[in-house]
Amino acid sequence: MISEKTRNFSFLFILISIFSFGQKKDIITIKNGIDRPNILPIHHFGLFSARINQNFKNRVQEKSTFSFSLSSANTFHPFVEMYLPENESDRKLQREQIWFNRRFNFINQETTPAKYSNIIIDAVFKNLRIDFNTKIGKKQELNITLRSYLVTKGKYPFSFFTSDETIEWFHSNIAGGEDPFGRKYYGLNQVNIKYQDRNGKTLELKDGQFLIGGIEFNHFYYPEIINLKEKNISLNFGSHLGINTSKFNPSIDIGFSGNIIKKWMLKSNKEIRSSFGTALLRKNILNFKDVIDLGNNKFLGSSEAMVEYTKYTPKKNYHSVSVNYQIQTPFFKTQEADYYQLIGKWKEIHSGWQNGFEKMYEYLSSWSWLYSYGTKKYAFTVYIKEDLYLNNSPDLQTGISLKIPLSN
Repeated sequence: MISEKTRNFSFLFILISIFSFGQKKDIITIKNGIDRPNILPIHHFGLFSARINQNFKNRVQEKSTFSFSLSSANTFHPFVEMYLPENESDRKLQREQIWFNRRFNFINQETTPAKYSNIIIDAVFKNLRIDFNTKIGKKQELNITLRSYLVTKGKYPFSFFTSDETIEWFHSNIAGGEDPFGRKYYGLNQVNIKYQDRNGKTLELKDGQFLIGGIEFNHFYYPEIINLKEKNISLNFGSHLGINTSKFNPSIDIGFSGNIIKKWMLKSNKEIRSSFGTALLRKNILNFKDVIDLGNNKFLGSSEAMVEYTKYTPKKNYHSVSVNYQIQTPFFKTQEADYYQLIGKWKEIHSGWQNGFEKMYEYLSSWSWLYSYGTKKYAFTVYIKEDLYLNNSPDLQTGISLKIPLSN
């Protein structure tokens, strides 16, 4: 089932690459600000919510465009349990100890009341996104995104860079040591995704399972400020509506974003651009039924910074290389980390046995390195993402994106 689904995705991209739409000869319809496809980390909770993708374009795109993005991410968290004591006296005792020395002894809900939760995450997630972008006014545009996911074991050759074999080969031979996070202990090429929230609801995903995560509507406004324009600085502001369609989190999210982009003109058809953006998402502002708890922080804040270097060819095509840094606020309220009790296989696993819950209380960050090539008929981007903070959410992610302008 895995191979068939993945082949379908690959076949779709081959068809898209072969088929092209006509357009005007002005390269400006493609090169608009920084080339930044959707490079959001494929987080196992983020699958089910409409996280905000920053917009680093300079202005409204004159032509409507379709974008197709396919990414692959390896995520691994060993099985871990969590108790959250409810009595203040128990919490006080927990706060007095560093988290790995705590000894909360749960007996029953009458004697030692506590919330209980457990989680294990082991899979390679494939993310397919289809974006349609169109002008709706002189300074406004609308973006519509459909996001979907495939749960896989990540075997060769369909997950060459993000497979367990590649990652553990890197750990064993280059950096990290032998089985630092316990993948080999649990077995390579596994799908094991189970989560029980503190209310007793459960989420479980199987190998080969295909998910329609939801549809997103993003509106962007590009103000024209003469003083900034003369300095090659542009702004845009976004409002975001996400309709989540999975059975685990049927809901609506809303959010807002702001972005600033600066361009420097260099000699010999070269440019440098830098950008910064920030966003705030209100998760689950409306639930269609009783949903699973995917983090009790109702607001998720995020920020990004990016630098891009571009060189134009004699044919007015271009090559761009860029680096991107992203950071997001925690899924759970950080004060709970002062008194939670985590239980896991700390003797068997060298490092990170607690990550499944610990990282939910920390800021998540990642670095991405991108290469783009643009012509008069399309723009193509490849990227690789690494957390560098060892949060394994995900451990490694790669992606490709193709953007095609539509004829008038």
